[in-house]
Amino acid sequence: MGDLWFVTGGARSGKSRYAERLASESGRPVVYIATMQPHDDELRRRVERHRADRPSAWQTIEAPTDLAGALAAIDADACALVDCLSLWVANRLMVVGEQPTVAAIEALEAELLAETASLLRVASEREGPTITVTNEVGGGVVPEYALGRAYRDLLGTTNQRVAAQADRAWLMVSGRPLELPPVDG
Repeated sequence: MGDLWFVTGGARSGKSRYAERLASESGRPVVYIATMQPHDDELRRRVERHRADRPSAWQTIEAPTDLAGALAAIDADACALVDCLSLWVANRLMVVGEQPTVAAIEALEAELLAETASLLRVASEREGPTITVTNEVGGGVVPEYALGRAYRDLLGTTNQRVAAQADRAWLMVSGRPLELPPVDG
């Protein structure tokens, strides 16, 4: 079966560029699964710039909330590039509103764990590699607001689940990839 690769790092660390290089070097058709929801002009311009920078042969699928479904729908032999888990978690978190209750966060966490398990199952059944991109948000201060803390915690848990199943993983620092050792046990 196809490999699962995990690329993480801080904002603007070169994660997407490195993942795109991995996809290009796979020698397979590439399907770019985008999770960005461009809600304003700046984000729309950013999305347009990213699309223009990608090879024209790459297929793009917009999947802001249903990653497992999008991944299951593409050619199993293609290289799938999921960019990114960070925005996927943020998109899912928006349903709880700006002042989420503990119960709403717990319910969303259960949903995200199930959806992440589905994503990992679909990725494991593919022939082509699946490359996931995500931000590492655990290195900063504890967010002041409940929504920020919920995001940090939900993304951290999601990242840990995906990274634990990854065949290879990289931490990007200032545009330089550091390959992480395999998970023990």
